[in-house]
Amino acid sequence: MISRNQEHELIMISIYDALIYSEMDEVFSLEEVMEGVYKLPYAEIPLFSKEVVIKSLTNVNEIKEIYQKNMPKWKFDRLNALERAILLMSYTNAKVDEKADKRVIIDVAIRLAKKYLDEKDYKFVNAILDNTL
Repeated sequence: MISRNQEHELIMISIYDALIYSEMDEVFSLEEVMEGVYKLPYAEIPLFSKEVVIKSLTNVNEIKEIYQKNMPKWKFDRLNALERAILLMSYTNAKVDEKADKRVIIDVAIRLAKKYLDEKDYKFVNAILDNTL
């Protein structure tokens, strides 16, 4: 059984992998990507994970526009893929689980940003999410 913290990290990595494949114009199976990340058959991957990953990637353009309004000096597409994955996951998480506390979603994003991004990037992630969610 995976913890919710582990699940968020695996969701972020799944979205990141899919973004990289897309940027490279590679054909890929999202099921195979998620199986590789989770080290589980697709049928055993938690439904919440599937929902957040699929909705993040399906609605990426719409989510980008929402973020773009809150970061006029930056282009969403110019952010590194990990930042984009964290932001996509966070926004979708807030929409999928409407009972989720905005602060909890932001805390998860900050924790992942501190773990995977450059030292001060978590502040940018925090500010954007605070303005957007």
